[in-house]
Amino acid sequence: MKWLCVVSMLSGLAFGPVFAQESSATQGIYAQERDAFVSNLMKQMTLEEKIGQLRLISVGPDNPKEAIREGISKGQIGAIFNTVTRQDIRVMQDQAMQLSRLKIPLFFAYDVVHGQRTVFPISLGLAASFDLEAIALSGRVSAQEASDDGLNMTFSPMVDITRDPRWGRVSEGFGEDTWLVSKIAKVMVDAYQNGDPSKPGSVMASVKHFALYGAVEGGRDYNTVDMSPLRMHQDYLPPYKAAVDAGSGGVMVSLNSINGVPATANPWLLKDLLRDQWGFKGITISDHGAIKELIKHGVAQDARDAVRLAITSGVDMSMSDEYYDQYLPGLVKEGLVAESEIDRACRDVLNTKYDMGLFKDPYNHLGPVGSDPQDTNAESRLHRAEARVIARKTMVLLKNDKQTLPLQKQGTIALIGPMADSQRDIMGSWSAAGVVKQSVTVREGLQNAVKDKASILYAKGANITQDKSIVDYLNEYETAVAFDTRPPQQMIDEAVKIAKQADVVVAVVGEAQGMAHEASSRADITIPQSQRDLIAALKATGKPLVLVLMNGRPLALSWESEQADAMLETWYSGTEGGNAIADVLFGDYNPSGKLPMTFPRSVGQIPIYYNHLNTGRPFGKENPGKYTSRYFDSPNGPLYPFGYGLSYSQFALSDFKLSSPEMARDGKITASVMLKNTGKYNGATVVQLYVQDVTASVSRPIKELRNFKKVTLHAGQEQRVELPITEDDLKFYNASLKWGAEPGKFNVFVGLDSDNLQQQSFTLK
Repeated sequence: MKWLCVVSMLSGLAFGPVFAQESSATQGIYAQERDAFVSNLMKQMTLEEKIGQLRLISVGPDNPKEAIREGISKGQIGAIFNTVTRQDIRVMQDQAMQLSRLKIPLFFAYDVVHGQRTVFPISLGLAASFDLEAIALSGRVSAQEASDDGLNMTFSPMVDITRDPRWGRVSEGFGEDTWLVSKIAKVMVDAYQNGDPSKPGSVMASVKHFALYGAVEGGRDYNTVDMSPLRMHQDYLPPYKAAVDAGSGGVMVSLNSINGVPATANPWLLKDLLRDQWGFKGITISDHGAIKELIKHGVAQDARDAVRLAITSGVDMSMSDEYYDQYLPGLVKEGLVAESEIDRACRDVLNTKYDMGLFKDPYNHLGPVGSDPQDTNAESRLHRAEARVIARKTMVLLKNDKQTLPLQKQGTIALIGPMADSQRDIMGSWSAAGVVKQSVTVREGLQNAVKDKASILYAKGANITQDKSIVDYLNEYETAVAFDTRPPQQMIDEAVKIAKQADVVVAVVGEAQGMAHEASSRADITIPQSQRDLIAALKATGKPLVLVLMNGRPLALSWESEQADAMLETWYSGTEGGNAIADVLFGDYNPSGKLPMTFPRSVGQIPIYYNHLNTGRPFGKENPGKYTSRYFDSPNGPLYPFGYGLSYSQFALSDFKLSSPEMARDGKITASVMLKNTGKYNGATVVQLYVQDVTASVSRPIKELRNFKKVTLHAGQEQRVELPITEDDLKFYNASLKWGAEPGKFNVFVGLDSDNLQQQSFTLK
């Protein structure tokens, strides 16, 4: 696809919830027609056929295709996931439409989290762009490619707020800030569904993981969550609600317990809150095997009891287990589950299929027979231009002493590190149908950039880790990490020899993609020792040292920041990652990303996040004091704060003012500040606005992000940036869980990160 198409795709975005372009009267007619159709269909269904619609089955070793096809023909399966080729999907849909009694179509789903065939940067990286249009573009391309593969639903966006980087699934989410993640949740749902998920090029969103999964104790995956209702509503629930309000057709239920009650068996969560309070009308789906897990949670006596709890709590579809099929018929016959519960869940599933357009055309995302691509993985199916444009916007320059970057396309560059030439790692976790061989490594990207103008010398230098048990863990299901059996010192010696021949050393270090994934929580969030030994040896050469970080979580980088002359956070940047990284390293693109999560100095600071509450004894930088909230053996603040990110240029803010010292109810004021590019490079930065409610009925955070604007300026150019503040930006939940703004004084801060801020104040009447 040509570069021009990147812009044209953005201009074609239709924002809003499902059918948002239609009038309320038209929506009402649509709902009546759907209800009538589904009610008529359900009158013809047996109890077993209704239960069959509640089964979401994964294609895999435990469920061979032959057994699945038999179940489809008997009306025992409602949907399929983990099948991503049109040919396979068509065969299964044919089974439903030709052999099942009522010919109810299947829907097909997949975890399209940051791309389908074209892999974009991981979600945490997308958030670092602070560019909602770029994030929307990634969602639109993902939806188009997923739809073109015959899929109807994506298990995305993942909007769990997380403030503990030990959690492996940090990589799937958009960071620590409730307001920012809520904005992105809406953008992603709009981008996936594009006004109507039934249309080719669109898929239905299923927001996850509902709820509070990012707050698991100790950052340990699948762990428990214990949280006050106030904090729940204030900080963790809003992104899910934003996705629901945007029209997300699905909600995936989380695996954790909430205050002692597993989400999968939680009627308050799935009925009272989600449906009664928020008005959700879509489909709820259990996470993988979650219904079985109610036994180990200790709330169900056996499998039969687990099914009773799940269905009566509001779980419509059971993902990847056989329990609904095995036990629901008997539970209904014995009166332990009302048939109305089955009807409710079945209606939700059938309504969803209707909204997907499947009753009108079961093959609407497949196209006619004979239209399937001859080569599913054809290069022509990728969107490389979009991937490259978006990836370079996500990179965060953490350090750049003595203008080490950008590099010159001349001389000799030593490229070293265990991920410098890894096609698998650069794709990151949950890379959907992305093909490893189609991703561009850093080595390839640098070579593409310099061509014959400079010499690139390469050495691996070290393994990801020398801990064989970790390598075995990461390779349990696939050989994802290549382990070099040479002695570690031999690899370091080879790297040092190459480094001494070079003008500058670029070391690509961090985590293998499997280290920042589901089931990959880490107690130690430093770079593994094998790579630190390599960094120390490279530093000792005296050559300028650039660290290119590849990781899916904030790392503790205090030591690394002392060794490096420059440090670039690239996350896992996707299919075009190598080219995008080269664009930034050589200055063909000036980095503009900002951190969506706080980077701690050490694991001992966790949880650490910028928008914490104050205490009665707050720590102060100028006058820290002994009896204040602090660590005595470490600096109190983060290594790199939320919203932080450098540029090759420099930017200055001045003349910050508010349009009024007072805000009326339902009114707004405008904060404005002069932004100037005082450096030598054209570039972009993100002006950030934070608000603090000084005195309220409950303690409020020291500051909260409430607006931002990404601004591009030529060298020497200046521009006044205006950022409105409305009463909605001041609202919060009080101790009675009532939503509203309270009168009083508010501080307003503007800056280029969450730490270095200028302040003004106003009063809400």
